Amino acid sequence: MAERPAARWLLHHHHLLLLLFFLVVALSVAGRCRAHFAFPLRVSSPVAPDGSVAPTPLFLKPPGGDGTGSPPEKAAGLAFASEPGGAVNLVAMVDNLQGDSGRGYYLELLVGTPGQKLNILVDTGSSNFAVAGAPNTDVSSYFDTEKSSTYRSLGIEVTVKYTQGSWTGTLGTDVITMPKGINGTYTINIATIFQSENFFLKGIEWQGILGLAYDTLAKPSSSVETFFDSLVNQARIPNIFSLQMCGAGLPVSGTGTNGGSLVLGGIEPSLYKGEIWYTPIMKEWYYQVEVLKLEVGGQVLNLDCKEYNSDKAIVDSGTTLLRLPEKVFQAVVEAIIQTSLIQEFSSGFWRGTQLACWDKTEKPWTFFPEISIYLRDENSSRSFSITIFPQLYIQPVLEVAPNLGCYRFGISSSNNALVIGATVMEGFYVIFDRSQKRVGFALSTCAEIDGSPVSEIKGPFTTADVAGTCASTVFLHESLLWIVSYTLMSFCGLVLLVLIILLLLPSWCRHPYTDSDIVNDESSLVRHRWK
Repeated sequence: MAERPAARWLLHHHHLLLLLFFLVVALSVAGRCRAHFAFPLRVSSPVAPDGSVAPTPLFLKPPGGDGTGSPPEKAAGLAFASEPGGAVNLVAMVDNLQGDSGRGYYLELLVGTPGQKLNILVDTGSSNFAVAGAPNTDVSSYFDTEKSSTYRSLGIEVTVKYTQGSWTGTLGTDVITMPKGINGTYTINIATIFQSENFFLKGIEWQGILGLAYDTLAKPSSSVETFFDSLVNQARIPNIFSLQMCGAGLPVSGTGTNGGSLVLGGIEPSLYKGEIWYTPIMKEWYYQVEVLKLEVGGQVLNLDCKEYNSDKAIVDSGTTLLRLPEKVFQAVVEAIIQTSLIQEFSSGFWRGTQLACWDKTEKPWTFFPEISIYLRDENSSRSFSITIFPQLYIQPVLEVAPNLGCYRFGISSSNNALVIGATVMEGFYVIFDRSQKRVGFALSTCAEIDGSPVSEIKGPFTTADVAGTCASTVFLHESLLWIVSYTLMSFCGLVLLVLIILLLLPSWCRHPYTDSDIVNDESSLVRHRWK
């Protein structure tokens, strides 16, 4: 849940309270009357469901891999993680996205007057709207502020760092229109990027980023109104948007022609089937949710549920893979190894530095287990599971060798979060219901390969077998700090009260005045005061 305003102030200013405390003590003393991943390879019998022997994969370094153990550019993908009114035509926004899970899904916008066409990456893991503002070897076009009669610079420099990459730009305002979005022209805060590092990648088709998270993450401060907040306020649309990404089973980092939909202001029924299952937003910065447990091949991982939320679990369209805290990642890989029908696997495959290749006639998905993520339901005593089939996390890449079909592992480790990225989101229609503080999941109509689904949702389940809260222990530390801060403030207030009482003691406690103590207009004090 969101932090209380008082708690947030105390958490960020507790050092000032300590300083005040020591100052009061000093005053009291001065005047007394004043007061390797290396698991043993345990492989199931290598027999496919039809009784045939499962083929052993050939492991190759992806194109551009250097063999040093660092993930190559294409294998690594993206990792960008930093309230109703008139009627909205939701159908007009269907299929307004292009892209793929490897390089992100992007939306076409017209920026400035006259409008300059730019493709903008859709990112639910950050909050700034930024575009290339100068020529860059990795982008095909950029926003030229001098050619826009409506651009206004605010003269504020802003820097944003992501899990991968960073940029620095100048904050300003301009108008935008959406060819396949909400009708009208709207004035938006926009950062024009003049310097970046590992942000724009070779071969990408987008020239900017649209951060759709809460203003808490906005840079340089939360006072910068976000793109979506501006739409809610100006277009008077409901405070909700939904996202469908249609790249399941298609090559990552491909031609960029895969489809998808960003629906601003509502839920489009044609994009999902079945029921929508909602999980509460735990904290309004990222879209932070609560993961209760993980299953691999129907077997629950033997981990404390807090491990899954260390130090947060978020839904982020700007991150390519399903990213897991290191301990969880190792447990998932070990479970896959135990249940996989593949005889041999290189550690480089699990770490993203090698591709696994089979003869093109083979489809390796049947040799891997399903993975289920359990999320807490709006009814806290219940949960539901979102399940991805191997077609979503054993991901085909473009042809790298004749007669071979090569695949990458769509899961990676993380130092500070569980990130439900494109690997998972491609299986679902995801609803970001900000007005009700919840994230919804439904089966996506495009999450199929050859007519077969690649994902499923089940529930409800009881939460009796998990802790009352699986939130990260960071929250517990913050709560303890909040209590200590309040206690310290109360103590300081008591000391100040005593000091005031001492200052107001009867005159016998004070030094009696004499004629020599009286200050007149000719005194040195007055002259010094007015010099």
